[in-house]
Amino acid sequence: MSSIVEGSVASPTVWLITIVVTLGLLLVDLLIIARRPHEPTMPEVSRHLAFFIGLAVVFGVCLWLFASPHENSPSPGPEFFAGWLTEYSLSIDNLFIFIIIMNSFAVPRKLQQTALMIGIVLALVMRAIFIVVGAAAINQFSWVFYIFGLFLVYTAWKLAKEGGEDEDEYEENRLVKFAENHLPATKEWNGTKLFTTENGKRLITPMFLVVLTLGTTDLLFALDSIPAIYGLTRDPYLVFTANIFALMGLRQLYFLIGGLLQRLIYLSYGLAVLLGFIGVKLILHAMHENELPFINGGEHISWAPDIPIWLSLVIIIGTLAVTAVVSLWASSKMTDAEQDAATGPRRDWEDD
Repeated sequence: MSSIVEGSVASPTVWLITIVVTLGLLLVDLLIIARRPHEPTMPEVSRHLAFFIGLAVVFGVCLWLFASPHENSPSPGPEFFAGWLTEYSLSIDNLFIFIIIMNSFAVPRKLQQTALMIGIVLALVMRAIFIVVGAAAINQFSWVFYIFGLFLVYTAWKLAKEGGEDEDEYEENRLVKFAENHLPATKEWNGTKLFTTENGKRLITPMFLVVLTLGTTDLLFALDSIPAIYGLTRDPYLVFTANIFALMGLRQLYFLIGGLLQRLIYLSYGLAVLLGFIGVKLILHAMHENELPFINGGEHISWAPDIPIWLSLVIIIGTLAVTAVVSLWASSKMTDAEQDAATGPRRDWEDD
């Protein structure tokens, strides 16, 4: 862990402050939701989302202005914004799956905040583990960039090929199926409790299965997002904070944008472009630091271009902007049935 802290733009004190503040924000959120489970109003989620986005922007600007360049982070500010925007766009795509999970378990609207919040906490824990493992692997083995890059290119190709169909074909993973088939359970909701007791027997509630599904699903999402952000910065602190800010506003985004998700019909293709670009960037970087004896005799490949972070940031913002504009323009000319055919059926936000 000490090598990870030393390999970042942040000092141990800054790391500690960041972790304490993050835990504090999560604790406040959990206490508020636990005290009063409810379906949030649009003004409520708008204020909270604006707070988290504003906090991320201020944080990035402070890095841009005051953080000193580091070996693993030559441009801390631009690298943070590139990573945060990429993680945020991937998180928006993940909302499609979260919506289907909520529908499949028929989660009451007033309990959805709690389920999402616990899922986000689990996601932060799992991503922190991935970040530590990824940083350690990168520090020891530069050829890991080849694996990350090829994996992202493959993921981009698969995402572009499937389009919006993957949300339509979502299936429970094996761990959730095992829990449903082998753990004593009740079909009755007991508020936000994960366990209940009936006739002296301890049972899991539907909320337990929902949280387990959200947590394990985000574990799969992390397989894409963590390699992607390591393609934009090698600084573990920037990777960690970009993930924090992307996940912090996810719950509010879930309730706020609602039907807008259905209109982002080309989001999967935009994300495919981003992942493909970052995958190629990782492969080029691996060629610069090549140590594999069967590639160029183990020597670095000098002719491979090094894509600067400012160009990465421009491509990320441009791709997201074009995707959003073209999606909204095209969907405005479609009927609801045509939008469903383009993106897969989404949540009816007027239900319940």
